Amino acid sequence: MGLQRNPDIPTIVKIEKVIDETPTVRTLVFSDEVLSNVLPGQFAMVWIPGINELPMSVMISREKGKAAFTVRKHGFASTELYSLKVGEQLGVRGPYGSSFTIKQGKILLVGGGTGLVPLIRLLTFLKKTKNEVFFEKMANQILEHNKHAVIVVTEDGSYGKTGLVTEAMENLFSQIKFDVVYTCGPEKMMHKVVQLASSKNIYVEASIERMMKCGMGICGSCCFGEVLACRDGTVFDGKYLLTNKEFGYTHRNKAGILENY
Repeated sequence: MGLQRNPDIPTIVKIEKVIDETPTVRTLVFSDEVLSNVLPGQFAMVWIPGINELPMSVMISREKGKAAFTVRKHGFASTELYSLKVGEQLGVRGPYGSSFTIKQGKILLVGGGTGLVPLIRLLTFLKKTKNEVFFEKMANQILEHNKHAVIVVTEDGSYGKTGLVTEAMENLFSQIKFDVVYTCGPEKMMHKVVQLASSKNIYVEASIERMMKCGMGICGSCCFGEVLACRDGTVFDGKYLLTNKEFGYTHRNKAGILENY
């Protein structure tokens, strides 16, 4: 599928377009044949010269041969990435990680924040059979010829439905029998999603986020129970996740120390 290269050797790319999604979220578009064709759920390691390297899900671009990173201004490195301008350069390597399992039937996607990025890529693989999804404008454009519903939820009710995504999910479960659920976003949210889907005997997969320094399974910083998120994931099924004592409860900081959510 497209150009092949050693994923462990960094490639330098130039930012060609910057799209402001919200006051704190931007999408950086660049040309890269390999990353433009990654599977949904795979990620890249992104080097901000002189700053740090971050794991990032790869956003789709409607332009052939182009890929993108959608970044929220948060910590030091992510703020530096967010602040890059058109013409500036990044180092990218990958793709790494597993992908979502493509299944058929009535499908529910549950996303939060920039966790929507791999789910939007997943839409491009599901659009012939898609029924339900949480997103908005781009999702509607991708699914315009397919029966679907986009449900937006905000906690303060300033837009869409009021409450938590998982509350809307419970309401949907009372109306529709889904065959599979995919989720990516804050881990406490995903934990609830996995619990809800599993209680209904619905197959569920989640893309989890952990501290990553290498992306290749060498450094061990993304230890997730007895597995490594970068090498064995980042996508795991609900059956495994509910046996992992860290999922939804603890994560490791930059020093590798377990902290509670």
